[in-house]
Amino acid sequence: MVVGGNVEQVKAWQPRVPGIVEVFHARFVGHVYPMHAHDSWTLLIVDDGAVRYDLDRHEHGVLGSMVSLLPPHVPHNGQAATARGFRKRVLYLDDAYFSEAMIGCAVDTPTFTDPLLHRRVRQLHTTLSHVGEELEAGSRLALIHDRLRDLLHGTDPAPQRADPRLARRLRELLDSRTAEGITLTDAAAVLHADPTHLIRAFSREFGMPPHRYLISRRVDLARPLLLSGMPAREVAAATGFHDQPHLIRHFKRILGMTPGQYARSVDGSRVRADLAGR
Repeated sequence: MVVGGNVEQVKAWQPRVPGIVEVFHARFVGHVYPMHAHDSWTLLIVDDGAVRYDLDRHEHGVLGSMVSLLPPHVPHNGQAATARGFRKRVLYLDDAYFSEAMIGCAVDTPTFTDPLLHRRVRQLHTTLSHVGEELEAGSRLALIHDRLRDLLHGTDPAPQRADPRLARRLRELLDSRTAEGITLTDAAAVLHADPTHLIRAFSREFGMPPHRYLISRRVDLARPLLLSGMPAREVAAATGFHDQPHLIRHFKRILGMTPGQYARSVDGSRVRADLAGR
């Protein structure tokens, strides 16, 4: 859904990512949120301007590199803190995202000035703007979960440990479902592993996160099909890409050329081979 004008704009959608109920991007100037509550966790960053809100009879604000996490079932309001309004990006997360015991921690400390958390939230929003990146989005969400949990508890991040056997099992799972794909939640369930540990074990062992590995395998599957003359649209469907633009974006990122340019290169190769044989 998109509601737009010159001043106030709203864009909302529901991605196919376990744990995310809704993505909400908005620019507001005059709108004032009355006291209300959500059934979900609200993860908020402000890209321009500033927001002020009341939560549990205390006033809070969000701007710049700050991140705010509002717990479910706790009333809050909200409005622009300056005359120019604000532009925000929000993730509404399933109420099971944290345990119910964590609600009190979030009420006491709903706002964080943490560059790592802010960067991870921005990266997740960028990923969610592209359809077909569910594994990457799930991976980024898992890392955000861990960072928030550490911040709410006031603990240092747990040290990363090698787990080559688990990493290889995940690689085998991704290889078996290259075109079909799999979410991080489902992969963790199949392998009986914590999602964040799964990401970190794989990245440590193979030098790239699971979603990058899966995309590279799909590109490998696409290459011979393109050289055989299959149309890029059909190649995208056969190799697990959401659509042709999804294939083009990743193919060009990895190989430095579009699928069409790659497919046309076969003619040049044949001409050179013919000349060499004369």
